[in-house]
Amino acid sequence: MGVKKKREMQVAALTVCHQDLETLRSFADVEGKNLASLLLHCVQLTDGVSQIHSVKQIVPLLEKVDKNGVCDPIIHSCLDILAGIYFSLNLKNPLKKVLASQRVSSLNGLPEVFLTQATHSFTFHLQEELNAADLYSYRKVIDNISSCMENFNLGRASVVNLLEDVLHFLQKSLIETLEENRKFAGNRIVQTQLMNDLLVGVRVAMTLAQKVQVLQDSLWNDSSSPIWQRMCGLLSIFTKFLNDDDLLQTVQSTSGLAVVLFIKTMFRPSEKLPGLISSLLLQSADCTSIPEWFVTSCRSLCCADVPASTLLFLCQGTLAMLDWQDGNMGPSGEALLLDTVHVLFTLSSQIKESTLEMFLSRILASWTNSAIQILESRSPSLKDHLNGDSSISRRLLEYVYTHWEHPLDALRHQTKIIFRNLLQMHRLTTEGADLVTDPFFLELTKSLMQLEWHIKGKYACLGCLVERLGIEHILAIDKTIPSQILEVMGDQSLVPYASDLLETMFKNHKSHLKSQTVTNTWMDKWHDTWVFPVLSVLCGGNLDQRSYVIDYYLPRLLNYSPESLHYMVQILQASIDTKTVEIEIVIKNTLDRPNKAGSCNHRGALGALMACLRTARAHGHLQSATHAWENLVCSARVKQGLIHQHCQVRIDTLGLLCESNRSTEVVSTEEMQWVQFFITYNLNSQSPGVRQQICSLLKKVIQESSQVLYKLEQRKSTSDSENQSIREQPSVSLQQYKNFISSVCNILFEALFPGSSYSTRFSALTILGSIAEVFSVPEVLGKIQTVYQLSHDIDAGRYQILMECFTSTFEEVKTLAFDLLMKLSVTPVQFQSAFCHDDEDCALLQDSEKLQELFKTALELSTSTKPYDCVTASYLLNLLIWQDALPASLSAPSIQQVTHGAGEESVVVERNTLEEVSLSSPGCPGTSFVDQAGLKLNRSTCFCLLSAGIKVIKCLMENLEDEVSQAEHSLLQAAASFPMYGRVHCITRAFQKLPLNDLRLVSEWRPVLGTLLLLSYRLSTVVSPVIQSSSPEGLIPMDTDSESASRLQVILNEIQPRDTNDYFNQAKILKECDSFDLEDLSTTVSNIDSSAEIKGTEKACDVTAQMVLACCWRSMKEVALLLGTLCQLLPMQPVPESSDGLLTVQQVKEIGDYFKQQLLQSRHRGAFELAYTGFVKLTEILNRCSNVSLQKLPEQWLWSVLEEIKGSDPSSKLCATRRSAGIPFYIQWALLASEPKKGRMDLLKITMKELISLALSADDSQGRVPQVHALNILRALFRDTRLGENIIPFVAGGAKAAILGFTSPVWAVRNSSTLLFSSLITRVFGVKRGKDELSRTNRMTGREFFSRFPELYPFLLKQLETVANTVDSDLGEPDGHPGMFLLLLVLERLYPSPMDGTTSALSLAPFVPFIIRCGHSPIYRSREMAARALVPFIMIDQIPSTLQALLDSLPNSTDQRFRQNHLHGTLLQGITAVFHLLQAYTTDARHRTNAAMSSLDSLGFWEDVRRIILGSELITGFPWTFKVPGLPQYLQSLTRLAIPEVWASMAEAEGQATAVPLSFSQLLKSSFPEVRLLTLDTLLERAASSEQGQKEPPPLLYSMGQELLLLAMKENHPGCFCRVLKILYHLNPSEWLPQTERCVHLSPKEFLIWTMDIASNDRSEIQGVSLKLASKIIAYHVQSCEKEKDSLGPELRQWVQLVVWSCGDHLPTASRLAVAEVLTSTAPLFLTSPQPMLELQDTLSLWRCVLTLLQSEEQTIREAATEIVTTAMSQENTCQSTEFAFCQVDASIALTLALAVVCDLLRQWDQLGPGLPILLGWLLEGDDLEGLVQSPHQGEEEHIFEKSEVNFWAETLTFVKYLCQQLFHLLCQSGWQSPHSQKLCHLKRIASEQRHLVSQLFRELPLSAEFLKSVEYTRLRIQEARTSLVLRLLTCLERKEVLRAEDWPKEWRQVVAPRTEAAC
Repeated sequence: MGVKKKREMQVAALTVCHQDLETLRSFADVEGKNLASLLLHCVQLTDGVSQIHSVKQIVPLLEKVDKNGVCDPIIHSCLDILAGIYFSLNLKNPLKKVLASQRVSSLNGLPEVFLTQATHSFTFHLQEELNAADLYSYRKVIDNISSCMENFNLGRASVVNLLEDVLHFLQKSLIETLEENRKFAGNRIVQTQLMNDLLVGVRVAMTLAQKVQVLQDSLWNDSSSPIWQRMCGLLSIFTKFLNDDDLLQTVQSTSGLAVVLFIKTMFRPSEKLPGLISSLLLQSADCTSIPEWFVTSCRSLCCADVPASTLLFLCQGTLAMLDWQDGNMGPSGEALLLDTVHVLFTLSSQIKESTLEMFLSRILASWTNSAIQILESRSPSLKDHLNGDSSISRRLLEYVYTHWEHPLDALRHQTKIIFRNLLQMHRLTTEGADLVTDPFFLELTKSLMQLEWHIKGKYACLGCLVERLGIEHILAIDKTIPSQILEVMGDQSLVPYASDLLETMFKNHKSHLKSQTVTNTWMDKWHDTWVFPVLSVLCGGNLDQRSYVIDYYLPRLLNYSPESLHYMVQILQASIDTKTVEIEIVIKNTLDRPNKAGSCNHRGALGALMACLRTARAHGHLQSATHAWENLVCSARVKQGLIHQHCQVRIDTLGLLCESNRSTEVVSTEEMQWVQFFITYNLNSQSPGVRQQICSLLKKVIQESSQVLYKLEQRKSTSDSENQSIREQPSVSLQQYKNFISSVCNILFEALFPGSSYSTRFSALTILGSIAEVFSVPEVLGKIQTVYQLSHDIDAGRYQILMECFTSTFEEVKTLAFDLLMKLSVTPVQFQSAFCHDDEDCALLQDSEKLQELFKTALELSTSTKPYDCVTASYLLNLLIWQDALPASLSAPSIQQVTHGAGEESVVVERNTLEEVSLSSPGCPGTSFVDQAGLKLNRSTCFCLLSAGIKVIKCLMENLEDEVSQAEHSLLQAAASFPMYGRVHCITRAFQKLPLNDLRLVSEWRPVLGTLLLLSYRLSTVVSPVIQSSSPEGLIPMDTDSESASRLQVILNEIQPRDTNDYFNQAKILKECDSFDLEDLSTTVSNIDSSAEIKGTEKACDVTAQMVLACCWRSMKEVALLLGTLCQLLPMQPVPESSDGLLTVQQVKEIGDYFKQQLLQSRHRGAFELAYTGFVKLTEILNRCSNVSLQKLPEQWLWSVLEEIKGSDPSSKLCATRRSAGIPFYIQWALLASEPKKGRMDLLKITMKELISLALSADDSQGRVPQVHALNILRALFRDTRLGENIIPFVAGGAKAAILGFTSPVWAVRNSSTLLFSSLITRVFGVKRGKDELSRTNRMTGREFFSRFPELYPFLLKQLETVANTVDSDLGEPDGHPGMFLLLLVLERLYPSPMDGTTSALSLAPFVPFIIRCGHSPIYRSREMAARALVPFIMIDQIPSTLQALLDSLPNSTDQRFRQNHLHGTLLQGITAVFHLLQAYTTDARHRTNAAMSSLDSLGFWEDVRRIILGSELITGFPWTFKVPGLPQYLQSLTRLAIPEVWASMAEAEGQATAVPLSFSQLLKSSFPEVRLLTLDTLLERAASSEQGQKEPPPLLYSMGQELLLLAMKENHPGCFCRVLKILYHLNPSEWLPQTERCVHLSPKEFLIWTMDIASNDRSEIQGVSLKLASKIIAYHVQSCEKEKDSLGPELRQWVQLVVWSCGDHLPTASRLAVAEVLTSTAPLFLTSPQPMLELQDTLSLWRCVLTLLQSEEQTIREAATEIVTTAMSQENTCQSTEFAFCQVDASIALTLALAVVCDLLRQWDQLGPGLPILLGWLLEGDDLEGLVQSPHQGEEEHIFEKSEVNFWAETLTFVKYLCQQLFHLLCQSGWQSPHSQKLCHLKRIASEQRHLVSQLFRELPLSAEFLKSVEYTRLRIQEARTSLVLRLLTCLERKEVLRAEDWPKEWRQVVAPRTEAAC
């Protein structure tokens, strides 16, 4: 490991021609001191950097030459050579820049006496450059002209001398390049280069016009001069470029700049220039008053129909090229400025293309800059036009409001610039006025503050206002602004904007306070305003909000105010201490109130503290983690953070240890111990994000450690002359670092035990891979000292562990294990020894039998019917290839051929088998192992790898060919016995791992490749009938009787790829077939016998539809991926007969045709999606290919498919079902591959127009198939994010097609239209980010929506009017208008902006009447949607008037013709509006609409509500006995209104004797469960809130105890019954339990038994509630009747059994969560009581439940179980058991803490004797080993996708390890000696029998069982470990001596020791 070196600068060395070299040699002097010698030495150097140093000596040498040296021919020749060198160098070569730099040592500092000669030489060489005739050398000449003009005096002088020639060359080069660009239309690579040449040419011409014009005024004034003619020619070319839409827009925009610059340079008088340009922009130019040269050159600009893009770029040129400073252009310039902005405003409404919109925003920002420049010159005439109240300012504000939510970030940034400049413009127009009281600023501030915080533009504009007015003005309006902004930081899309605004505000505030206050008290005010709200969020905010505040805002705050860190730490430390005391109090009162203090949803003050410290250290505000901040936080608190229950607290604490702004900071010994402690308990994280963060942080600390290691190694190896005492310290530190890395590796390898979870393996392998990467193998040993190598810690056992990771069902684990093996420096001998278990095995390996067995295993796995087995096979084969460990029996005739000569013809050999004896592969020189990812492969290694790879691939191909041949005869047999996809997968993976970029053995590979392609096509042909059938999933019946077999024949004949799109016209009827001959099958269809069994040579197996389908679609998938991989990795032949490359042009075309066929005809989604993946790889290669014919293939495919779609041929095989199957994928990627990424997307435009035209077509003559295809393709294109904003201009057309298509009578069209519409909604309004269907982040203002899609305004309005007319018609059709649904879906996502003016062309007001009329629809869902859609269209202050209008529209009670639907719709809209108003009133405290609320009062709304309730059926009862439709919903509405009235009436009657007209008791007596349910919900909410301490419990709840008990006994409705039990649970049992005997005739005990019976019999939510209630009752009995607790024995035992039963995995999550809550509340009573309340067996059973819950696969259950442990270890008698009492801990360490508490309690209770056998019995619990090893193929066919038991969290051996640790620790500490117990003898006998059985089963397993029988092998390994540990423990106990710590197994000695210091 070496220190990272700075990347050296690479400089290409200069060279000279042979003639110049000879000249220099002839002039060089012997001493080497003259100029020729210096130049000769320079050109002879091969290093460009050395040449730079040599060149810098030229000018100093010339300065020493006297004036007589001017005529020296040596100097003349040398200057001439220097000029030639300068022009020969590349533009970016640093040597060129050194020659022409401004330094004295460059040619710019040449002595004056030599300038004439040097200028002559440079002019001569420039003339030679200008004579270039090759078009492709023009770019070099233009670059030379450009470099001459860049502050290079000699170059500029030479250009001036040849100005006419230079201009002529530029004109010629631009014309010829443009013509060449047209010739290569379609060749994107060449065209891109040519257009870049055009761009550079235009820029160079502009540079000439700007830098040479002063010297040439006299020539340019003469219109007959050649220079003038050249200028006119160039101007004409630029005008042509400006109007050419085929060019890149950057070329067009630059041409616009050049046009204005040349006009400015050439036009005289200059005073009339603004008027001329203004006439061009306004398209009012008068050709008679314009000079002739201008008309000739710019004729197209003088027309009246100038394109919008041309005008836009002319505006850009006007603003950029004219001089606006200091008012130099006078009044005409000011008029031009105003004309320009009006043109831009006009263009803003016309331009919708995203790139042009971007240009427009930048130009508008540029216009505001120009306006500011003129205003700063004190121009009085512009002030009225540009103040805040002017029309221009209003238009600019409109532009900002419309575009500040634009999807393009750059455009939003420009709106911020425009807004800031607008404020500056207004300030300049009102000089001297008070900005704070200025009406414009006041109104603007008010408007912005009223906006909702989800609007992104609000943040930028408020930031600009703060910069202009100061923060005090904003805080005076609302002091809670900081907290409000922090609240929205839970939305990631708003976080950057919010953090920017906060930073602007707190910086401004601090500066203001600092300037206004003399004392230091201002800092406290600043902290209270900006820091304290942050701490509140960090302690109690939601997860996303806290994370974003830490990542985005906290670093800015600390960087600006580092001194605030101490304030943060002080506040948080005090909060932690207070919280600890609170937790102790809560735990002491656990029985009275459930403990909620440890909820994992809150990180608390500890999490906030760690986040602040981590951020501070990472940004350099804290230095060493053990010195600078050890006074801020104690070590115990750091340890608590490392195992905190909240994952982010653990990450932040680890980050505190690992992150530093110094890369070589020394890691202390304590930090090393903390990191090891963290790794021990945090590898098994379930969150992928957390795992990635852990691995990243550990990699960082390991990487920084490597740097420190190298530094220490350097210091240790200093010379012996240095002081020995100085050298001792580095040696000690170096050894500590090495021990640290080694111990980390030990922990990680120990984590890869059998049965370890996916998370553990992923984390361990990732970290090990980082260690191997950081401490990589040096390329040459000795050159770089190696301080640590992971391979030194790898023995055969650990290598075997890594190999066994290949058996994981997760491919990520396989990949990580393989990559790690590749990084280890393991020789083939070491590799082979990994499979040795004794010396005998090692002897056998000399004959490679073990390797041959491993190779056989890989081949067997490659044809397994389990899909994941072939992945394992591929990794095994690749490992054998890369370790040079292929068995010698694998022949290699190809290698022999290469050794004899590459030109010989290929030899056809017989099929290779492992049994045949053949020559072994020749040895490869050099090392046989190379790290793929890191080290560079030498040529010999590449040769060895390719040789081994081709052998394996040939072997796989030969096996695959046999299997394909058999599949052609019987596909069903192939599916059941040898699915072929595994072989193809292994071949693909082999190709991916081979170094094909340095391909050797080309003559060997070509025939292999050809055979492989043909084999792939054959395989595809075999399986394609199934994949291309109309219903591939249900192809083969599952039954195996003869009748089903007969049916199978018919189906197999029917599925031949003959099904067409005729099903749209007529239904397919399957003809009946009475009988058939089983032998009469098509040759392409599989044969079966009458029982559907395949008779093989060894076995018979049933064939299922699942197996056939899996075989077919996976085969298609692997073939597609193989072909895509071949295209991606293999070099392509540039010409047909070339010796380079492997893939021919014809093969590439065949592959393309294959993908086309599969994508267009496959019906199975898995097949065509994976074919799409391969097709993508192919098109990516075609896109970069230099062959034009291949480049154009995607475009040809695109047009071909589009024509086929439009043709609507009934015989077409295109799939119109399944969302057009693969057709959209094909079109999508063919289109993307055909378009240049930065082009004009012309092909996209044409394609979209075609598709939208088809989608809008309603012509039934061509059928509906093209329309369906078009809609499905449009959906795919709108969903493709790669198209970005280029697709936005077509959204309006797509929306029209979707809405109109939804009205089609054809179901397929309606279905596709719905899918398209859904994609459009997502594309326009964004991905839904929350549960709220209409989230504020997924809406936009009507102004923004209709400004972006103006075509939709009249369309939607017209469609909505049509829908409303349909609803109001007298026909009253019940189905309604089908388009209403989609229209309302769009409209409900729009809302009016408070920034909208009263007059707006895109106002939402016209939609409101139609939406109200849609509320009269006969369809309930439509009325509901109309009510929701109406609310956003009404401003909050308009709701009362709208509500009044709705009420006025209600019919009279005397009206006999009103419709119920009309009535309901109107009321629904009114109620929705009222609830919206109430929500705004209650949730938005900042802007309470008091006026609106008073308006409701004035309408008498609340009095009407009370009157309705008192006169309703809830009071009067029902006059009828039957139910009418809608009655329950009606009663629900009444009850919702009545409940608040009941609470209000009770509050008014409190303390008075007045009777309440309606009570909860009356509501609970209702016969309607809907009424009772709402009432009980209200009572439950009040009971729960009172229990949590939020409110005082109302006396009503206790007075209703009797009614609740009666209701519990007779309630039949499950929901009501559940809520009754919940209410009783939340109430104190002492208040209602004594009433049971009087109310329900049950004693308290009987009521307890009744409750437990319910809990044991129910399976719903009631089970958990009744269990909690029973637990609370039994705890009450035990506490209140402590002396008579023996009488509760049966009930206690029944309760324990109920709790144990409720922990079962068969029960729902809610039940197990209830158990966790029960155990938490009863832990002090039953689990940790100093005097056990239960029998020992029952107590330990409850503890076993705790351990079971801690090992649950569900995170919520584990988190709830940790609360039990927290409570248990925080009691007075247990808090000394561990050092984490009163701490929130994670489930991983809670498991060992729980076991520690159990063992400590056994010691306290003096129950070791009876308790130890129970704990040992826990160790023996495991799988039933009988029948574990089954026959090789038993059960495989039934569940081919089942991946065996997958454990995501629970690890059996982890529990076993922790329990053994605690038992050894307990026995060693207690000094307890075991008597000869019968139970212990029984346990020993059971353990011995199990170990014997395990040994026997191991012998029955096949060789390589870890791969072939991985499930059984792992289970046996786990059970072996269990029995061995139990026997070891029992053996230790039988010694009859006290156990010592030395007796512990080494891996168990790390236990959680008793607490030695109090947790701080």
